Parts: sequence; structure tokens; C-alpha cells
Amino acid sequence: MTEVTGRDEASALPDALRDEPVAPDVVASELAYEGRVWDVRSDTFRYNGEELVRQYVAHPGAAAIVAVDDRERVLLIQQYRHPIRARDWEIPAGLLDVVGEAPESAARRELEEEADLVATDWTPLVSIHTTPGGNDEIVHLFLARGLTAAASAHDREAEEADIRIEWVPLRAAVDAVLEGRMRNGILATGVLAAAERLRRTAG
Repeated sequence: MTEVTGRDEASALPDALRDEPVAPDVVASELAYEGRVWDVRSDTFRYNGEELVRQYVAHPGAAAIVAVDDRERVLLIQQYRHPIRARDWEIPAGLLDVVGEAPESAARRELEEEADLVATDWTPLVSIHTTPGGNDEIVHLFLARGLTAAASAHDREAEEADIRIEWVPLRAAVDAVLEGRMRNGILATGVLAAAERLRRTAG
């Protein structure tokens, strides 16, 4: 069997493992499609001596919340998502579509709008690029604790009209992700990151 080895520098310096920003020479950038929520752009750029054309979704970004109560239960939301023809399990999340609004402020707003909750303790978890080959979306995930009911409930419509909200033991949510029973990428990242953060805090 052939042994697979990595670069010694990476194993010796784990902090050096990070994404590397690149600023290619963009020859042209055109709006290929203007959508209601996000657009599609077509860029022509030079990279590795070639002139390439790529289309991608231009996304405003989002904030998502892993809300965990004092019984170590996580708040999950189930709603219909048309592209996958399924009611998938998710965590509260929303677009960064308010000019000048910080991700944590957006997370606070979305938790109240989607789950009628407020939280006193907010901790950044991770930020992820959801589909770097197809869009520029970045999602900032937060752990929210110290949860109480909001002053008033929000009206919901369209896909959110029959939204289902459940409090699930965090360990059960982790198991469902690892067993492939819940496939939403933001949920998966959020519950796994929250479980690890809480494990480290407890240790």
C-alpha cells in the first residue's frame, strides 16, 4: 500500500491552513440575469495564463443561528424548499439584505422573525462559503443561548406559513446529520460546530 503524506509545513504549522485570497485580472463582468433575491453574473478573467469565463450567483450573504437552550436542545425549523422538493430541517437563517447591518445584528433579527425568540448570549461559531464553485455566498453562523420568548409573534406566509419548529437534543441532531437523515449544509455545519464548541467549553 502506498503511504499518502502531506506537506510537513502544514502538519507542523496548523495555523497556516487557511483559504488564500486571489485577485485575478477581471477583463469583463456582466449581469447575466437579475433575480428577485439574487443575480447571476458572467465574469471574464485571466488566470494561469488563460482567459476564462465563469457564471455564478452573486449572493448578499446570510446569517444563521444555532439556538441551544439550557437543556442542551437545539431549535430546528422544517419548511418546504422547492429546488430540492422537500421539507428539510434547517436552523434559523436569513439574508444580509439590510444595508450596513452587521451579521450578528442580522442573526438577532432573524431569530426573532423566524422563531419568535431573543437571546442574551451570542458567540460566533464559523463562517462558510456554501458553494464556492457556483456562488459567492458566505454564511456567518452564531451560537445563541439565554433564550426567551420575543415580545410578540411574527406573521408568516408563503413557504413559512406551515413552518414546523421543534426543540431537539443537540446530540440527536448530530446523529441525524452523521447518518445522512438531515442534509441541509448550514444546519450540518452549525450543529457540528456548536457541539464541538460546547464540548470544548465543558472540558
